[in-house]
Amino acid sequence: MQIPAKPVDEESRIVTLRSLNLLDTDRDERFDRLTRLALHVFEVPVALVSLVDENRQWFKSCQGANLTETDRDVSFCGHAILGDEAFVIEDTHQDPRFADNPLVIGEPHIRFYAGYPIRYLDGKKLGTLCLLDSKPRHFSRRERLILEDLAKIVEHEIQAVQLATVDELTEIPNRRGFFSNANQALSLCQRQNLPVSLVFLDLNNFKPINDQFGHAEGDKALKTFSSMLKKICRQSDIAARIGGDEFALLLPNTNKSDVDKILTRFTGMVEQANREQPLDYKIAYSHGVVHFDPAKHQDLDDLLAEGDQLMYQRKNRSKKEQSGR
Repeated sequence: MQIPAKPVDEESRIVTLRSLNLLDTDRDERFDRLTRLALHVFEVPVALVSLVDENRQWFKSCQGANLTETDRDVSFCGHAILGDEAFVIEDTHQDPRFADNPLVIGEPHIRFYAGYPIRYLDGKKLGTLCLLDSKPRHFSRRERLILEDLAKIVEHEIQAVQLATVDELTEIPNRRGFFSNANQALSLCQRQNLPVSLVFLDLNNFKPINDQFGHAEGDKALKTFSSMLKKICRQSDIAARIGGDEFALLLPNTNKSDVDKILTRFTGMVEQANREQPLDYKIAYSHGVVHFDPAKHQDLDDLLAEGDQLMYQRKNRSKKEQSGR
């Protein structure tokens, strides 16, 4: 058996895949509809949308088999993402790379495989739309083109999911995306009895930036601020733009001391950005920090409400201090 090689852009490819928050999510009718269509068009028993993670392939949609994931080392899709065209094995028994593959000699007894790479907007290959059969078969050029067309539709659906949950300007999750991802993270921390904190942030004096320097400069300030938020995030953290100039940061498995260190680092980044700012304005913000307490907080809405309140208290204190000078 031949273990699939890793793409040359493997590290950045994995970053892109995981940033989309598709792995280990619920079934989605948009993708199931396409795999059902593939079953009908190609008259095969199994069709899948496969996402190739670091050590596994996970199926966002699976029709015709009771599969959720397999090891990447035995995956056919691991080979398919190495190329740019359809990857087809018409008879695995006649191919020394796959003849002794566990998925060939055991369930689901793959004899035929055809997969077309699925790419994201940045060109990174996420996985494949693929077909399986327990019998060998010929796969014509016409069928390869149809498989390519269906794979392109899968790509468009993935992009549509992201556009619905990602803020177009800052390219971080919007309010919908934040609730979707943060609720999962909060539930996980509750089940495992891990600490979790939320930081609610609001830009100070943002309207004067737009009024004095124009909306393009205001957009630049928002993008700069969100970029710094992303830089302080670990892989498990979630930063989002939840309103016009309002942002939220969920920090799973983070205690009070860790939050203080993260915010100190963030403050340093903001100060450096202001020193390098050629125009006569400064990026400033107020924030409120909430540490999840199951006795006080039932859900993410409770954390956001308290974080918002604490943020405004801090903002008002700052205004009073400035006016008293």
